[in-house]
Parts: sequence; structure tokens; C-alpha cells
Amino acid sequence: MIYSEKDYPFQKETYKIIGICMEVHRILGKGLLEIVYKDAIEYEFKSQNILYQREKKYEVEYKGIILPHYFFAYFVVYDNVILEVKSKKGIVDEHYSWVLNYLGISKCPLGLIVNFGENSLATKRVIL
Repeated sequence: MIYSEKDYPFQKETYKIIGICMEVHRILGKGLLEIVYKDAIEYEFKSQNILYQREKKYEVEYKGIILPHYFFAYFVVYDNVILEVKSKKGIVDEHYSWVLNYLGISKCPLGLIVNFGENSLATKRVIL
């Protein structure tokens, strides 16, 4: 389904998540390790009573079996939004591919990519 900028799903929730990430970027700046930003985001989620899971494990099914390897989503917020945190130079096609795969496996309808590696926080929504 194609959404306009005005009607994408979970608008209120993603606005809140992006606002938290902007606050973290404003205080910490650019260029730290991803884990530092994830720690700060988790602090904000807790302090604002936002429902989230960090490093949520997802099994991967293939032809009716569960594969021995799995993936961990950095954050699943409000049970519906995968939050992918980066600290790199730009958001690239590979990041979109990862999030699309994560959405397919998790059945979450929306992914957010946030990148702390630039002077301004970069964000992209990925909708399945």
C-alpha cells in the first residue's frame, strides 16, 4: 500500500519516537557508537513510560522449520514499530533492505531508521 506523508500508519507514535531521537542527538551530538545512542533512547523510553522491547529476538521460519539463527530488532516500540539505530555517514539502500526483512519476519507494519552519524538526525520511515 502507498501512503502519503499525511496518512502513514502510527503517526503519533512515530512522531514521539523521532522526537526522542532528536533530543538524544541534540544532547549527544554525532559520531558516537550506536550502543551509546541506544542506551540514551532506552533511558528516554523508560522515563516517558513508552512501551518498548530492546533487542527483541525473532526466529526465522523457512519451509516450515525454524532456522538455527535469528535476528534481534534493536527496538520494537508500541508493539508495532521497528526502530533501527545507525551512526554512519548517511542512510543507504542496505539499511532499507534490512528493515524490510525485519518487518517481514516480525510482522510489524512500520520501521524507522534513525541515523546519528550526521550533523542533523536523519530519519526514514519504511512501511511494509
